[in-house]
Amino acid sequence: MAKRDADPKSIRDVLGSFVEKNNLQTGIDKVNVADAWRDIMGPAISKYTSQIKLDNDRLFVQLSSSVLREELGYGKEKIIRNLNEELGKEVIKSIVLR
Repeated sequence: MAKRDADPKSIRDVLGSFVEKNNLQTGIDKVNVADAWRDIMGPAISKYTSQIKLDNDRLFVQLSSSVLREELGYGKEKIIRNLNEELGKEVIKSIVLR
């Protein structure tokens, strides 16, 4: 049986240790990246986004508009910077637009 700790802990600390112990951070990052994409890019671009997938440190974004894909290709570095800033840590190192 696990030993109880008498010191009070904040929910943030308890959840943080739970996530770390069970290796859940990768899954949480995947969800957070999709939310950050919608927040940063806005509804106009989100409307043309069909799939967002985080694989290690690469973000794959499926777009339904070739014109938009070409236009976003010019600003990849700024998009990466804005998404990482929204996430609060460096999760994305490159973006692949499809």
